[in-house]
This record gives sequence, C-alpha cells and structure tokens, in this order.
Amino acid sequence: MGRVRVRQHVNPLSNKYRQPITLPHWEDIYGNLAQSLHLDIGCARGKFLLQLASLYPRTNFLGIEIREPLVKEANEHRDRLVLTNLHFLSCNINLFLNHLLASLHPNVLQWVTIQFPDPWFKHRHLKRRIVQPELVDTLAQYLADGGTVFLQSDIKIVAQEMGERFLDHPNFEKQHSENWLSGNPFSITTEREIASLNKGKSIYRLLLKNSNKLVSLY
Repeated sequence: MGRVRVRQHVNPLSNKYRQPITLPHWEDIYGNLAQSLHLDIGCARGKFLLQLASLYPRTNFLGIEIREPLVKEANEHRDRLVLTNLHFLSCNINLFLNHLLASLHPNVLQWVTIQFPDPWFKHRHLKRRIVQPELVDTLAQYLADGGTVFLQSDIKIVAQEMGERFLDHPNFEKQHSENWLSGNPFSITTEREIASLNKGKSIYRLLLKNSNKLVSLY
C-alpha cells in the first residue's frame, strides 16, 4: 500500500480547518482510559507514536494532525498493528485543544511533544504557527503536575519562539541547564529528525516541565 500524498503545508486559518469537530467516544478507543496520556501535536504520518505505542502498552497515545488523509492512513496502520492504546485525530489544535482535553479522563495528560512544526517564515503568517500563547495556557491547565513538554525544530528561530512562549508562562521551566537539550530523550526519532540529521542540520531541543515535580520518560 503506497503512502497517501498530501500538501506539505495547509493554512490552519482557512474556513476548511475551522469547522467544529466531532470527538470520538474515548471508551471505544482506549482499552484503559485511566492510563497516562502522551499527546503529540502535529504528528504527520504518526510513525513516532506508532512505534512508541507498541513499546509502551501501559501509556495511551494521541496524535493530532490537521491533514485528514494522514490521520486516516495512520489509523489504518494502528488497526493493522492492533494497538488499543493509540488514536489519531484530525483537528486544528489551536481552535479545539481545550474542547479536546476537557473530553478526556482527568489528570491523565503527562507528556506533550511538538516536533518540527511548520515554520511559517513570512511575518504575516506568524499567527499560523502552532505554539501560540493560548495553546500554552491550555496545556498548563490540563498537563499533570510534573508533566513534560518536549519541543524540537531544525530551525533555530522557531525553536526559540516555542521555548519563549512556554517559558513566559509561570507553570513551565526547563529541565536542563544548557540552552538546548543535546539529545532526544525518547527512544524513537521522527522522520523529519532523521532527515535533518542526515543533512547535517542542527536540531534545537527543549525539555520543559509543569510545576515543580519531575516525571520520568516512561
């Protein structure tokens, strides 16, 4: 089965991506709703979570991707692997994050990853970037005490902006003393990370925590 082809970038502010979403009945998705949850925002084809979900069956995983064909493809891969701790959802996360997190089992969100988001370089397009102050504030409300946020990009200014927006919020602080985290704390790397490293690009990473309690990565 070939890979579905989609546009690399879509405008999240267009009417197409502002329509209300229908959330699934989570009890029909996850085998155990009370398990800790890892939210991956901008999951693309979902290979990062497909691998993690296989390795960590006692954690639930939720991948959010605005491009619906990729979500359909990822859920088909999940079904073939018979993973009951993983789901992919097509969603404009900047509009519906609060609605989404409020529908889940309380206090389960432990990990959030935002990896290589679209940079939207033009000044007039900056409002299209994923990490906006409103998104940070919502994550601060729902992320468990000690919950972890991992950010990475191969574009320094994008990584800096993401980090600044999280660190401007009183709930978040870095878990490392150096400016950038030297390595990926997860055992799995994304396709974009592998491609960037193969091209010799630098990767700018930040690991943040919510409040004062540390949490281990699985």
